[in-house]
Amino acid sequence: MNVIASLAIRAAYLELVPAFQRQSKEKVRAQWVGMADIRKRMLAGELTDLVIGSAALIEDLINGGSLDSRTRVALAKSEVGAAVRAGARKPDIGSVEALKSALRAARSIVYSSGPSGAYLAELFQRLGIAEELKPKARQAPPGVLVGELVARGDFELCFQQVPELRQVKGIDYVGRLPREVQMTTVFSGAVHSKSTQSRAGADLLQHLSSREAQPVWRKHGLEPA
Repeated sequence: MNVIASLAIRAAYLELVPAFQRQSKEKVRAQWVGMADIRKRMLAGELTDLVIGSAALIEDLINGGSLDSRTRVALAKSEVGAAVRAGARKPDIGSVEALKSALRAARSIVYSSGPSGAYLAELFQRLGIAEELKPKARQAPPGVLVGELVARGDFELCFQQVPELRQVKGIDYVGRLPREVQMTTVFSGAVHSKSTQSRAGADLLQHLSSREAQPVWRKHGLEPA
């Protein structure tokens, strides 16, 4: 069975799937892809058995006929956080005003091209600092863990889904965006409408959304949906 899934869930997924493979005797192969590329590949007609991504993406792909609406399952939800290079001073982002000050003080900023990145670009506009940040803020290419760019010294401050930051070594986690400006992304999965492994795909989604899976999602920075 072939799965195409968002990088944000990789760590939790890799911990949860071995038990499913042992119980089902099903071999599962996963590709880790940015949300924009998942959309592009599915709309181009690529075949797979199961897709896991943001609820908005899954909804769009169902409406476009790529995925089977009857198999849709909400799995987990994530918030947006920030990180700096390991050992660097951690800025205060505990309030909206503190976040604005941290953004202004940072020498360079990088954020994802996924849902959190689109949200941050809009947030910078709402905070009235988009033009001020333009010379030093960059959006990473699709499918990139922005923490890796900070870990190697390319940028000072990064923003991405918390579980994606948790997957990177060489960075220190700063914290989540303030509650007033936080964004929650729900991750869902659905079986491809042309899959020949629809039963196995549905069973895997049930395994990932089971009560037993909840501590694993939390361990990796997500909350069960």
